[in-house]
This record gives sequence, structure tokens and C-alpha cells, in this order.
Amino acid sequence: MSNSKLNKNMHVVSKNGQLIRQFSSALIFYCDKCNIPLIQDLNEQENYCPSCGEKVHYLSADLRPVFPKERLLFEIIKKVPLEFSKSSVWASNSRYYVDGKSYNLSTKELKEADVEKIISELKKYSAQNEKNNFELYAERFCKANRTRLNEIIDEAIAFIKEVASKTDNEHLVLSFSGGKDSTVTADLVTKALSNPSLVHIFGDTTLEFPFTTEYASRFRKEHPRAIFMTAKNEEQNFLEVAKQIGPPARMMRWCCSMFKTGPITRILNNLFGEEHIITFYGIRKVESTARSKYNRVQEGGENVKIQKQTVASPIFEWKDADIWLYLLSNKVDFNDAYKLGYDRVGCWCCPNNNERAQFLSKIYMSEQSKVWRNFLIDFAKNIGKPDPEEYVDSGNWKKRQGGNGLAASEDVKIKFTNCTAEDNAKIYRLNKPVDENFLNLFIPFGKVSTELGQKLLNETLVLDISSNVPILSIQPFIHDGYSFAVKIKTMNVDKKGHETLQRQSGYQVRKFNSCRQCLKCESLCSSGAISILGNKYFIDKEKCVHCKKCVSQSFLTGGCMMDKYLKTKVEN
Repeated sequence: MSNSKLNKNMHVVSKNGQLIRQFSSALIFYCDKCNIPLIQDLNEQENYCPSCGEKVHYLSADLRPVFPKERLLFEIIKKVPLEFSKSSVWASNSRYYVDGKSYNLSTKELKEADVEKIISELKKYSAQNEKNNFELYAERFCKANRTRLNEIIDEAIAFIKEVASKTDNEHLVLSFSGGKDSTVTADLVTKALSNPSLVHIFGDTTLEFPFTTEYASRFRKEHPRAIFMTAKNEEQNFLEVAKQIGPPARMMRWCCSMFKTGPITRILNNLFGEEHIITFYGIRKVESTARSKYNRVQEGGENVKIQKQTVASPIFEWKDADIWLYLLSNKVDFNDAYKLGYDRVGCWCCPNNNERAQFLSKIYMSEQSKVWRNFLIDFAKNIGKPDPEEYVDSGNWKKRQGGNGLAASEDVKIKFTNCTAEDNAKIYRLNKPVDENFLNLFIPFGKVSTELGQKLLNETLVLDISSNVPILSIQPFIHDGYSFAVKIKTMNVDKKGHETLQRQSGYQVRKFNSCRQCLKCESLCSSGAISILGNKYFIDKEKCVHCKKCVSQSFLTGGCMMDKYLKTKVEN
């Protein structure tokens, strides 16, 4: 594979130009004789077990192992504790396979389960549960799928080496979340490059599972030569922010920018300044519809949350079963949350968590779950929901869109009137007076000059960065109905230029009125010009390259993330 080259469509091209097959197209078959699952491509004739030679049958699209603790929980819910302790048990979402036989664990069963009784029974049978056949079947699974494992490892290592060849090791970063995918990625990259001293960045969102922080601590101790850094937003409190703008929802996960991407950006800026880096991360296409549209290697664009990096995923084509095949075969330590039954270990209260994950948290994080439920109920009451408990327990809070019922929603509305005395001028409503922080927001448009404006009017001019011709006039204003106002006039541009400048100026007005320090703009700025200092949004004129991504609809909807999170259904 020494002559392989990267392809934009996420594959490695071999010497003869043939694309290596997509590993994610494989299916899960089952050998009844060996009592284990097999990861294989569908053959035109029949599929066979490599261990015993017997014909195998289709089982599912993907699969994960069920560890003893999860198996016991499943048995207790089904009222058959320890019945499957000697069996080969696997699962795909809420469907369990016991010795190849299918069992469904319904949402109804989870909702009707007596959590306190289950907790008691888990303790009761804990000692007896130590006697099981998990290791036996895990070993068989690894042995039978050895060829598959070698194939995906060889391809991933070739990919890693090719990507890494584009820069030096000092500009390589491993994104470490504490989940199984980032664990495998870190292990693969470290081994492929024979370099145990790579930078690992762990994003501590403050909403991590306790098992995740414990595992991150173990990982750090087990990899003493790794440069392991923790990115954490020490300035914001999740619940306090959620009180202002509402809890995150499926379509409005403001927490990602504020508590993950933003803090990671700050670490990267401190380490690398404006230098470009390559980040290896554990994204896989089978995780979601959205991620299936990603490229295996991506530089810039809307899908790259931190613009100063190229991101690459060695395991992009891997299935869940492949991840577990790697971890179990290589005896790699991993997050204990998976042993309890969680299939993802991001933020424990994430709106994307399924019913099973929420149920597990009631058992293993009972106090935190109660606090979170009470918070959601209080929020539902505050925004006027007629049945707050039903709104929360039905999961409707996850579907929330916009800021209806929230006082903060007023801040994102761009309110203006057209100036009757001057063409191409608008008078915008502000929620505080024009000051140097407001003027600083216009650095992306050009040179901000308070000296060239009319002093008696406190006018500031913004000059085009290339021609030095004034294109914007900014003037504090008094307007009936507005507590504070500013008049912004566009000049010396064509009709389209007037429209664009006013729209983008409106975006900066929105930022000034509604910024909640979400850190999205810091991550968006590839030159490191934007920073949030306490409650102050600051653009460094020496670093700004005037790319205008921070006022571009394609990169930042509405010019401010708060527009997405706080926009109401009916604008005034």
C-alpha cells in the first residue's frame, strides 16, 4: 500500500487503482454450531463459518456484545434472572440475541419497569452473575473473525500513514471522547505511527458519565507518554445557561459549541496558534444519517466544526461489531458504561439519547436523573406547557425548537426601521448603548475608523480593506420606541452590496444583543481572531483576515447561534 493515495470519497486507492471495498456493507451472520456471530459480506451462494465450516444464517445489520451486567439487567426485566448466564448473548439496539434466538426489549417494558426493585435485584444477583460464559464466546468471536479484523486494521493503518504523511507528528492531534470509537482510533493511530507521545485532547463537557471521567483517568495513567490535555469550559454552568435559553434539544444542541467544540478550540489555539493541524477522530458513517454524509477526510466546510483543522477518520467504514472485535481481540481497556448496556457515551443527558439510555441512567445515575427531570419539569412550567410532567416524560422536550416562552428570545430579533432622511440607512434596535464592543464587531468588514467619522455625530466609518473607501457609517441614534439604537448606512457599493452589507450588519447587531458566549465563533475563526473574554466578544484586528465566515449564513445561521436556539415561531 506504499503507493496508495487519499481519495476525496473516503477510500484508499491501491496500486492498481481499485477502491478497497466498503467495510460497512458487511452483515452479521450466525453460526449455530459455534454459537457466535460472524461479520461477513453477503455471498451470492452461501456463507460459511471459518471455524467449523458450517453454513451460517443472517442475523442482523450490526451487533454488539452484551456484557454480564447488561445481560443480568435484561434477565431481571424479563423476570428470568441468571437464566442466560451460560449463553452467547448479543444485541442490536433493543433487540437481544440469546444463542441466536431473538428477544425484543420494548420501550413499554422500560417505562413500566420498577426501577427501585431492579436496583435491588441487581445487587442481589451480583455475586452469582460473576459465573458466566462471556469470555468463552468473546474469544470464539474474535478467533472466527480474525481475517476480517486483519483486513480492517491493515486498511486503517495504511490510511493513517498516508494522512499523517501530509504533516509532521507535532501537528497531529487525537480527539479523545472516552467513547469506544475514539479509544480504537487512538490505539490505531498510536500503533500505526509508532508514536506514543501524540497530543490527545479530551473534551470534558461537565456532562460526562462518571464512567467516562474514570476511564479518561485510567487512559491517562496507562499512556504516560501521551500528551493528554483536557478541554473544559470553566466559565459557564450548564444548568444556568439552560435556564436562560432552554435545555438542548435534538435540533438545537447549543451545548456542543459551548462545552465541547469551543474549549477544544481554545486548547488548539494555545498549542498551535494559527498553524493548521490534522485531527484523527472516531466518526463512523453508520452512526447516523448525518454522519453518513461526511467525508472520511474533510478540510474546511460546514461539517468541520473547528476550521483550523483537517479531520480524518480511520474507522469511518467500521461497524459496531468491528469496533468490538478490535477491542476484545486486542484486550484494549474501554469505558465501563458499555458493560452496563449504554451504546453511546456522550453527555449523559443528551437529547439524542434513546429510551434505553435514559432508563439505564435512572438505574446507574439515579440522583442525577432526578435532578435533571425536575429541571426539565420546571422549565416546562416556565414556558407555559399545560402538562409539564407529560411534556418531559414523553420526550417532547427533545423536539423543542426555538425560544417560545423564553424572555431571551427577544434579543435575537433584528428590529429596525428604514431611515427616512437617508438612502441605504437603517436604524436598528439595541438592548444596550453603542460602545467600543459594538464597533469591534465590524472589524471583519474592513478598517474601523472613529477618527474619520463626523465627530459631532459620534460617527464611525468602516473602510473597505482593499480600496480604503468608506463602505459603512455607524452612528448612535435616538429613536422612538427603542431604548437604544444605532443607524447603519451602507455606501460606495452596488445594489447587491448594499443588501449584503445591511444583512451582515444585522447579524452583528444580533450578536451584540444576544451573545451568550457559546464559543461557536471562536471555533469558526480559522485565524484565531475571535475570542470570548469573560462576557466580552472580541475580534483582534491584527489577526482578522476578513474572510467574513462569522457573518456568513452558510457557516453561521443568522450570524449567531442564538438565532437558531431562540428564534420564535411568530416574529414580531
